[in-house]
Amino acid sequence: MCGFINYYLYHYYEEEKGPFKNLSSLELNDAEAVLHQLQTEGATFASKRSTDYLVVRQELESKARNLFIHKGGKPTKKYPHYMTLGPCDWLKDWYKRGEEIVIPLDEFKEGMISFTYGDLFPTMRYKDGREYREQVYTKAEILKLIETYGLPQSWNPEGNNGPERYIEVQIWDDEVINQYLN
Repeated sequence: MCGFINYYLYHYYEEEKGPFKNLSSLELNDAEAVLHQLQTEGATFASKRSTDYLVVRQELESKARNLFIHKGGKPTKKYPHYMTLGPCDWLKDWYKRGEEIVIPLDEFKEGMISFTYGDLFPTMRYKDGREYREQVYTKAEILKLIETYGLPQSWNPEGNNGPERYIEVQIWDDEVINQYLN
């Protein structure tokens, strides 16, 4: 079960591989090879991803980036690093030996961080009329949305009430992330 909100961001990763590894940072052929290896091993959540995952991911990341820029965001990267607002231990189960890094939200400049109410994929792709679909939020906006709906970690910890199980955070800059890589 996922926990309650605090103003910390959580990044979950495979202990063996290390934090903030991102398929989007690789050339397409290299990313496809990594995804194929994960699918062949079959031991992690990533092994269940579809064959068009990388193409869809690039499209969604581009859409999120453009929406964020439209709201005044100033990303320095073409693709984000991913975290969650508040803890969600369910994500640690995506890995054979899941680990986490916790970073205070206030360490990030507002122009470098966006939010989706749920994972980027279902947020941008589900067509169920919920107001937070196909939306990217600033820090102030996501905090207001939480006042309205609460945290998905609280009302949907098992995923029975829709695809949103956490608030995803997109980090569009490496400055703070680099401090946590050593």
